[in-house]
Amino acid sequence: MALISLGLLFLAALFLCAASGLFFITPADKGGKNQLVIVKEGLSLKEVAGELDRKKIITSKALFEFWAELLGYSRKIKAGEYEMGSHMAPKRILEKLIKGEVITYPVTVPEGFTVTQISQLLHEGGLIDKEKFLSLINDPALLEHYGISAPSLEGYLYPETYHFARGISARSTIDAMVDRFWQAVRPLKERTDEVGMNLPEVITLASIVEKETGLAEERPTIASVFLNRLKRGMRLESDPTVIYGIKDFDGNLTRKDLNRATPYNTYIIRGLPPGPIANPGLEAIRAVLYPAKTDYLYFVSRNDGSHHFSKTLSEHNKAVQIYQKGGRKRRGKTP
Repeated sequence: MALISLGLLFLAALFLCAASGLFFITPADKGGKNQLVIVKEGLSLKEVAGELDRKKIITSKALFEFWAELLGYSRKIKAGEYEMGSHMAPKRILEKLIKGEVITYPVTVPEGFTVTQISQLLHEGGLIDKEKFLSLINDPALLEHYGISAPSLEGYLYPETYHFARGISARSTIDAMVDRFWQAVRPLKERTDEVGMNLPEVITLASIVEKETGLAEERPTIASVFLNRLKRGMRLESDPTVIYGIKDFDGNLTRKDLNRATPYNTYIIRGLPPGPIANPGLEAIRAVLYPAKTDYLYFVSRNDGSHHFSKTLSEHNKAVQIYQKGGRKRRGKTP
């Protein structure tokens, strides 16, 4: 009798093993269609299996969890948006999850975008939580982690085309942009030391150069103007810095704005503002490190995207009358 019981137990175990193995290599529905499955960062294996079961992509969440645990995959599932369906065997589904075969979306961060604009861009793409993103931008612990001595990560999110997956955290998108920043600027360290500036100063001035002109060929000359003014102890008097210091700027820069005391108003403060006013591209950074050799101290917009440069105030005032017709000395490109 005992032998019969053992035999039955053995057969039952054999049956369970066969059924489990069959589950692992057999699609739930060979005629099933692909579905979108978003795996958010931090989701447990149990939660992922539950979602697959709810969408009827698998027939047993318990067996799916069993195989993931058995193969040591339970903590290797990667976040993101996946395309999968019941026509896939659980084995293939697990492979996609651990390899991170996610759907990615291209996102181009333009040169000169602020962190607020970047957060909005990513939010509109359904990629991140905007408020979480902005809270991390000002996190002192995160700044220390990245080795950045600045008030925030403004200036250090490198303008580039990225490919992000839905479901990843705001921190992951920031990691990618800061990593790309370091890749771009690390080769320039020796030159930074040669010009006698530290990296935060270079990036801050580069951000101003980036906002002042949209013409690549003008950047080294714009940089030379600001560097010449700094050497002489002159105020930078840059409109984009004033605008950056105004909360909810309405697009109309007034005389009152120019006289408003903020840490970023370079019509009032001397030297550089406390940090970058945007995220500059590599060419703006290089313009600060390799400026044109000029004696220019002033520039005014020609209203066609380019600027007229002057060495003296009297020459500058004449240019203002020509190009601005008595208006205020508008500098730079529209922020």
